[in-house]
Amino acid sequence: MRKMIVDLAGRSYPIIIAPNQLQQCGELTAEVIANRKALLVSNPRVFGLYGEKTVSSLQQAGFQVQAGIVPEGETYKNMAQANRLLDMAMEQQLERDSIIIALGGGVIGDLAGFVAAIYQRGINFIQLPTTLLAQVDSSVGGKVAVNHPAGKNMIGAFHQPRLVIIDPDTLTTLEDREYRSGLGEVIKYGIVCDEQLFDYLETNLELLNQKDLSCITEVIYRCCKIKAAIVEQDETETGLRAVLNLGHTFGHAVEKLGNYETWRHGEAVAMGTMAAAYLALDYGYITEQQLERIEKLYKHLNIDCLMPDFPPEHIYNHMLNDKKMQQNRLRLILPAKWGEYIMLEAPEKPRVLQAILHAQGS
Repeated sequence: MRKMIVDLAGRSYPIIIAPNQLQQCGELTAEVIANRKALLVSNPRVFGLYGEKTVSSLQQAGFQVQAGIVPEGETYKNMAQANRLLDMAMEQQLERDSIIIALGGGVIGDLAGFVAAIYQRGINFIQLPTTLLAQVDSSVGGKVAVNHPAGKNMIGAFHQPRLVIIDPDTLTTLEDREYRSGLGEVIKYGIVCDEQLFDYLETNLELLNQKDLSCITEVIYRCCKIKAAIVEQDETETGLRAVLNLGHTFGHAVEKLGNYETWRHGEAVAMGTMAAAYLALDYGYITEQQLERIEKLYKHLNIDCLMPDFPPEHIYNHMLNDKKMQQNRLRLILPAKWGEYIMLEAPEKPRVLQAILHAQGS
């Protein structure tokens, strides 16, 4: 078992990474939650795989569990589904010290966490992430949200979980595309946070492509350590935490243009990271060699980082609807030296458009 603490004073919480943890989730939850009413949020596929095991563990620990099943996909991370879950919380008479549990990937974690943040001004929340992307990123740090037709994650809050339980065994049932999407998010950490992680990914390509659980567990642990350290310094993203948005402003625009159905989040982040790398090269923040290493790693891990051929102007305009805009100006995170980044305010539009073209292979 690997365990770490996200140190946020009165809102600190543990992250536990170990196999077979879903079978132990009831006991672990009971250690931090006294009230025994629980709403478990999941989607049909994940609940079919792990719902019985999770519910049984919670019930053995004395929890009264109601399951809220949300259709699968980013398009269902919306206010309509949030309201449905709020209705269920009301019907179950959840109290301020009750618990909402997210069993699934990033969509489920974001949605369940958002409901927990706004129900009775905030109740307890636990993350049981079952995808690589959620395990290395979205389950840690307390960002919760739903989408708005105008943009991704536009309605949200910061609401830290009480506990994050990561069971790498769930990755054995993860479809390959979802796995590669998670790796797309992992590479971000190596580029702007930790060159040693980037080196580790390059060195262990074969094991990663074989989905070796020991290797993947090490990657999850390293990513969680990085993110925990950043969140501890900047919980509500007023400065340092913005580094984790590498590739996201470009990527969110691509997701929106695909109606949140065409590309997975990690795929879009990979595309956006390549666009950001091209822009960084244009400004002189990185070298050709760095860009080639980044592109080669995506290729060797079978992650498609070629941006779709939407008109660059359309992608740019959707970027302007991103929540990371500052004073009506575009703000982008760009890679710099390995493990470092640049926060670029108001980049010149022609250079952004040119970076998009390069990322499209033009």
